Amino acid sequence: MRLRSELLFTLSDFKSRKIRLGVLASHAGTNLQAIIDACASGQIHASVEVVISNNSSSYALERAQKSRIQAVHMSRYTNSTNRELDLAICTMMKLHKVDLVILAGYMKKIGVETLKAYPNRILNSHPSLIPNYCGPGMYGDKVHKAVLAAGEKETGVTIHLVDEEYDHGSIVDQVKIPLKPDESLENLIQNLKSVEQAFWVDTIEKLQKGVIDLDSISVDSDQ
Repeated sequence: MRLRSELLFTLSDFKSRKIRLGVLASHAGTNLQAIIDACASGQIHASVEVVISNNSSSYALERAQKSRIQAVHMSRYTNSTNRELDLAICTMMKLHKVDLVILAGYMKKIGVETLKAYPNRILNSHPSLIPNYCGPGMYGDKVHKAVLAAGEKETGVTIHLVDEEYDHGSIVDQVKIPLKPDESLENLIQNLKSVEQAFWVDTIEKLQKGVIDLDSISVDSDQ
């Protein structure tokens, strides 16, 4: 199934204008910063239009403010129900004419209205090689600990389309890194952070150049 919307950008738009990005982040916003820097340097022909966080004290909001990007706190503290929060996020993205929604360390599920408004236009990154070590409860250090405990020889980062389930949408791209037999948790965390930041920029650049076509990927296809 190919999901399309006439309100969303098409591949032909990549060469004619910047991609307008809306970013959701919950904590430090290191991936966000990598994307902001790549936009500023011209490495990717894009602009971050709005940053939304469910955490009012997240450094991601401060990063956005420092770059003169609108920073908005939206959570169950600002909206009393999940549906209201979903509608508020969707409205904010539309207000800023966002083309592509980026989940850069965002710890909450995306609601139905936002998913409907941005079919095949919401991307998330996960610090493992999906379909391994993902899903409910598998995030952050828990993922890395599980990878090391299993004695894996490699791990990596997956960028995937977002649907109604955690870490379930179809894979857009993956990057792999080898693991040493004596790999430490601290070293793995630091290595993957830098890999993930660069991988976000690389993936957006591939979208910009048409190397990756989101409309050839089905949200509900099997992994």
